[in-house]
Amino acid sequence: MTEALQTGLILFSFVVVCGGEPTHAGPDRMGDSHGHDRPVHLTSHWAFQLVNDSLTFSRADSFCRGQFSSLPTLDQSKDQEGALELIRQTGLRSPVWVGNPSSTASKPVALSKQYLQLSALHFPKESRDGFTRVNMSFLALSSVTVCVRVQWNPEWKEVSTIFSYAAPVFTNEFQLRGQVDMQGRILLALIIHGKHLPYKAFFSNDGAWHHICVTWCRSSGDWAIYVDGDRKDMGSGTDTSRDIYGDGIFILGQDQDSFGGNFTEPFFGNITDLNVWNITLEKRHVHAINACSPMTKDMLFNWNLDHLSSHPVVKEVQVFLFCPAVHQQMELQDCKTLQGWSNQLPLFGQTDCSDLLPFICRSSRERYLKMKQMSDSRNSHPTAFMSHLMKHSNKTQAVLGQQPSELSSLAQASALLNISVQALEDTQQEGLQPTDMVSLIQLLFLAADVPIQPLTDATNHSQENMKELGQHFISVADSIICEDNALKWQAIKGVVNGPMDVVKSIDRMVTSLSPHLLAENDHLTIHSPNIKLEVQQQRLQEGSRGSSFCGPETEKHANIDCISVPHQKIQDLRNNGFHKLTLVNTWYGSLRPLFTPEENITMVPTVTDGSQRYLGTVLGSSVISTTVLGDDQPVSTAVHFQLQHRVQNPTGTVYDPVCAFWDFSLIPEAGGWWNTKGCEVVSKQYGYTVCYCNHTTNFALLLQVYEAQRSPENEKALQVLTFIGCGVSLCGLLFTFILFIAVGVPKSDRTTVHKNLIVALGIAELLLMCSDWASAYEAACFVVTALLHLFFMASFSWMLVEGLLLWSKVVSVNISEDRRMKLYYIIGWGLPVLIVGVTLAVSVDEYKAQDHCWLNVRSDTIWAFVGPVIFVLTVNAVVLCRVVMVTVSSARRRAKMLSPSSASKMQTFDLTWAVTRPVLILLPVLGLTWLCGVLVHLSVVVAYIFIALNAFQGLYIFLVYAVYNSEVRNAIKRIKEKRKALSFTNCSQPTSFLPSQRAPVTSWGHSPLTPSSPETSETSGPPSSSSTSLVIKNESFRKESFVTFSLKPASGNQVVLLTGFKPSGC
Repeated sequence: MTEALQTGLILFSFVVVCGGEPTHAGPDRMGDSHGHDRPVHLTSHWAFQLVNDSLTFSRADSFCRGQFSSLPTLDQSKDQEGALELIRQTGLRSPVWVGNPSSTASKPVALSKQYLQLSALHFPKESRDGFTRVNMSFLALSSVTVCVRVQWNPEWKEVSTIFSYAAPVFTNEFQLRGQVDMQGRILLALIIHGKHLPYKAFFSNDGAWHHICVTWCRSSGDWAIYVDGDRKDMGSGTDTSRDIYGDGIFILGQDQDSFGGNFTEPFFGNITDLNVWNITLEKRHVHAINACSPMTKDMLFNWNLDHLSSHPVVKEVQVFLFCPAVHQQMELQDCKTLQGWSNQLPLFGQTDCSDLLPFICRSSRERYLKMKQMSDSRNSHPTAFMSHLMKHSNKTQAVLGQQPSELSSLAQASALLNISVQALEDTQQEGLQPTDMVSLIQLLFLAADVPIQPLTDATNHSQENMKELGQHFISVADSIICEDNALKWQAIKGVVNGPMDVVKSIDRMVTSLSPHLLAENDHLTIHSPNIKLEVQQQRLQEGSRGSSFCGPETEKHANIDCISVPHQKIQDLRNNGFHKLTLVNTWYGSLRPLFTPEENITMVPTVTDGSQRYLGTVLGSSVISTTVLGDDQPVSTAVHFQLQHRVQNPTGTVYDPVCAFWDFSLIPEAGGWWNTKGCEVVSKQYGYTVCYCNHTTNFALLLQVYEAQRSPENEKALQVLTFIGCGVSLCGLLFTFILFIAVGVPKSDRTTVHKNLIVALGIAELLLMCSDWASAYEAACFVVTALLHLFFMASFSWMLVEGLLLWSKVVSVNISEDRRMKLYYIIGWGLPVLIVGVTLAVSVDEYKAQDHCWLNVRSDTIWAFVGPVIFVLTVNAVVLCRVVMVTVSSARRRAKMLSPSSASKMQTFDLTWAVTRPVLILLPVLGLTWLCGVLVHLSVVVAYIFIALNAFQGLYIFLVYAVYNSEVRNAIKRIKEKRKALSFTNCSQPTSFLPSQRAPVTSWGHSPLTPSSPETSETSGPPSSSSTSLVIKNESFRKESFVTFSLKPASGNQVVLLTGFKPSGC
């Protein structure tokens, strides 16, 4: 194999393992690309590999990740023993990098967490006398760094002194001054040992806070001015003959023309966070301090108002500063190293993180052995991809053969990715093998960790080159996560954590590369078959639009996978002081098949009412992500996203979607796991779900699988039966109410309770029939839910009243009817209003279910209905039992009175009827048919029985309390008799009863009255002996027709004119 060929393989293959199975007697040797051995020591659980390539701490950590391992923390005794044995066998004497257990991966945090409240000093423009003195004694300084945050008053245009240090023997010893130039910028200049340096460094006179650091070193004479973390000016040539004098006075906001006084050039604005060091800080330190990362080493003065003395005009104020490093560890302090051993114990130290040191990578024993096995297989039987890679590597530059530690430029990464894409194109028919996939994943790790130079230093890379680099990176990643490799992912499962490792490398690469990708344009899109990447940038200003990103369109579903940052959140970024917004959005369409169904996702079921049996949780959608950069700093903000369901429902199962994200820190050793914290379902639609999450990361839908208790046919039949039953029930309730009003049923507390129950139940069933229509409108659905809750609660409350009324009839209760009805109205209407009002006030956000118009069964809100219903049913069941007992007892007494000899042997039929009759009569009004609802989930037959009993409850009430009600029937009978009498009267003609030839025979007599109708008996008084009865018989009438008049005697003569009516047509 030629040297060019070997160089082409270096970063695409596993380390070559030489020799046989490793033992504990000596370290195993893993060869690098140049034949150098990397010793490996195996323990029962771990494999420790010593890498002699000297790297910085961050590069060492990156290299270990690329080898699917990590820097060991050595906080466990077994880890210490393994590392000690490895170092002892190799004879290494220099320090090595090790991991820090307290360090965590840097990730975006919410804006509210990135702001730090500080005390500041306000120097008002109304007075030129304001100043503040630092109350401490300074020694002579050979090096110094002073950092301070200033907010310049935009109205002040003259020279100002931010701080001045004067010694007893020299006043202008060290000073920072500023002035406004013609372009409106604040120019900065240093005075060192009385020498006034030029005004070159600057910041905008925009009224915002700016961080300024100045440094000086006597040994080199170098000085520098940093503004907002960037070095704006630097130089040398200062007086190096002496230190800065000690015992001086440090003043904020004034120039000292004499020692500690004679102020002439005041500062107007705000000052805070003054810190002084007796060393010259490096650029990386200043950059970290700008982000509020602490730097306590060699610090002389730390900002504290208790150590300051101010003029009375200077006031203390509270300010909020954007500080992303407050809640994120930045690589500022020294990093942890293993210095050696003493008495079998490790000796740890701290070294500058930028130093170049060897390091130890640790992985699991099983992973190491599997990597060794795959490497041996690849070396003995090269794959088609590796063969094509060898061919293209002969044409590449020599850089491909360099050590990983020397892969330090985008040009090197671009060359490696380029030949990989060419080899992939040549291997489309054969496909990738598991070893090829592992090699390419390692390449992505290394390329993603290449240090990105600032734009000013990247003159050799145009945007076109950057776009090509990004396109190649995405192409390689796409070839790894395509669906055709689903089975191959199972083969490398013990080596690679999973496909989300590829997603993580894409996130790191594109986020760090975004300034270069958008150097010339504000928008960039990269497509591949399974990945869509979009990077966009905008200047934040008033009215900045919201951002939305969608996956590729399909014929069936257009733009169904989308994610967006709300408009208000973008305005919040602007209000918090950000000027530039960069969004990195990515869609992954092929990750779902790579997560096998056997990898069941452990999650608490969301359906807990017992209606369905939980089977497990699977990934059910594409993965979509967004990263938000505010002024190139990662920030976290809320997002909305919607994802299509990409799993078909097998027969007998149903899915319930859950919004989730991949949390890389949840199970670090496994590469992360799904998490739902901060995410919630907004709405569930047919085929897709809309979600809300309060942070940014990689999102997906998890579908919880449940065993369907009913087939779709049964579900449809139950829905139709419910609708028909509610319609019939509503008609029955309406007719019953009309009958109660129209036929004149005698007023009583029982009929009043019946009417209220009918009204409440009728309105509830009408709302239930309209709930499907309302579910399409969020506001209408919420109102319908509240009204359903109210009127169903009122229905059950009046059912409770029915039970209480019945109990009062069975068991004597000494309460007047008026007082009793007031109590019934309070229970029937007042209690439901109270329950619904309190529920809305306590849990308005969790009140309604997400996909239909009813209470949320996934929260405690449902108990605002279930609890009272259980209470009502329990009370009414007791009442019914008591009524049955009384009925049976009465039946026995009646049988004993009628037939004493057979009373003890009461007929079975009579006893059964005595039990059945009150049950049938009272069931509909007491609501006891709802007890079947507890058993609905057990069988579809019970569901049909429940629907039949309750959906037709109104019809049942109509039959029992209207059709077969004796009071109603008697009232109808009276109406019929009235109408009969009225019909008799209306069909007669006037006939004179004055004496004539055809006058009918009349007779007077004293006789008792014979009532002709029930109404007569109710209105007539008792018969009187003084009454006179006149009976008239008209021959023209029917024989049985008589008219009777009651006459009372009157004093004096009386003329009586009688008029008869002859039926017309009779």
